[in-house]
Order: sequence, then structure tokens, then C-alpha cells
Amino acid sequence: MAASADSSQEMKHEHMLYAEPIFNIGDFPVTNSLFTSALALLVIILVALSLRSKIKTVPGKLQNVFEMLFEKFFEIFDLITGSRQKTLKFAPFALSFFFLILINNWMGLIPGMGSFGHIVIQDGYPHFIPWLRGGTADLNTTLALASIGVVASHIFGVAAVGAWSYLNKFINIKAFLEIPKKILKEPTIILVNPIKAFVGLVEIIGEAAKVASLSFRLFGNVFAGEVLLASMAAIFAFVVPIPFIFLEIIVGLIQALIFAILVLIYVSISTSAEEH
Repeated sequence: MAASADSSQEMKHEHMLYAEPIFNIGDFPVTNSLFTSALALLVIILVALSLRSKIKTVPGKLQNVFEMLFEKFFEIFDLITGSRQKTLKFAPFALSFFFLILINNWMGLIPGMGSFGHIVIQDGYPHFIPWLRGGTADLNTTLALASIGVVASHIFGVAAVGAWSYLNKFINIKAFLEIPKKILKEPTIILVNPIKAFVGLVEIIGEAAKVASLSFRLFGNVFAGEVLLASMAAIFAFVVPIPFIFLEIIVGLIQALIFAILVLIYVSISTSAEEH
């Protein structure tokens, strides 16, 4: 609800830890970070469609640049997957995270990003709500991205090694079933296999840690960067914030790359039959 500010009251404009709703679609509140994420997605789709329409058998300069860029990505991914075949299979999934996070990170650095909004009355004081906020500066967004990455890695794992083998990675029923069959030949199995089952339970905790690690790392770095830029801009309006903007551009790139690589590592491990 927009409202005009009372000139006798001081207006609050704080960098909130949580995303703020700017409008509703039915009963569903749309926050400023969700709105920015939708814009980032729209930018990616438009750019992808534009580039796709310009692909030629004999590449031009722009196509050459993108082909070299993707070749570098594939070389990095080869080091993780161990084969170009697996890289080509999983690269679209990992690169989707990379480009979505990168655009979101960089959109949050655009000067004036948080300057457009409306004023609402909260606790008796006028409060400025920006319409745009970096999508990855919201823990809800990073948590959702991390959850999708980890859950998808399990789906890839089930598809690659089979549901029974994959289930036994976490709930090692196979280890208990082997005890009566092998106990006469290998008496130590009665001690070893329960330990294997316990390790499987630890793996479940590890999966939750993956989601927490991915989401909090990305959110913490991006949110801290935006707060730093806002603080520097408030203290020094001109020139001084520029080096920090370039620093955050690099941080945004690195964080997007780290997230994509970690997701690819999880997928690569889940689909590796040797791990099971």
C-alpha cells in the first residue's frame, strides 16, 4: 500500500536482510528480489533467442567469442567430470545456474537499482520500499537455487545408477542383507557393514549441509557486497565507490562460477557408479 510521507517524520531507508513485498498476485506476495529475478530470467531468454537466431555455419566475430567462451567452460568442466561426454551432458544444467546467478548478481550492482520504489507507513513511520533488489541478495532465492541443484543431482544419480543402488548409498539395506550370506567366510562383516550403514546416514546430513553451504555462501557474499556499495555511496557520492563496484563485479562472477562448479561436482559424484 503506497502512502505519502509525512514531512514532519524522518523516512526510513534501510538495507533490509529480507526481501520486501511490492505487490500481490492474488494472495501471492511478489517481493522486490523475486521481481528482479524474473527480469533477469527475461534478459537471459531474450539474449539467448537473439544469439540463437544469429548462429551461422561460418561463425562471425561475436559467435567466435562465444564459442571460445564455452570451450573454456567445457575445459574447466572436463576436469570435474573426467570426460567431454559427461561435460556435454551436464554443462547445460550447470551453466543455467551460472548465467542466472551472474545476471542477478550484476543487476544488483547497477547504480540507482534501489532508488526506485514507493513509500509505505510501518510502525507509524514512512518507510521506502525499493522495487528492485538483487535476486541473490535474498536468502529465499539462494536457498531455492541450492535446493534445486542438490535435488536434481539426486535425480540424475537415480537415473544413472538405478533407484536401488542409489537408495543404498543413504539407507544401506544391502549391507545388512550381505551379513547372513558372508558371515562364515568373513566374520568381520558383522562389524564392518553396520559401520557402512551408519556412514550412509551421515551422507543424509551431508546433503542438508550442501544446501546450507551453497545458499548461505552466495547470499552472504552478494548481500554484503550490496551493503558495502550502499554504505560507500552514502559516505562518498562520487569516484570512491567506483573501485568497489568493479570489485563486486568480479565477486559476482566468481560466486556464480563457484555455485555452478559445485552443482556440477554434486551431479558428477551422484552419477558415478564407482561411488556406489
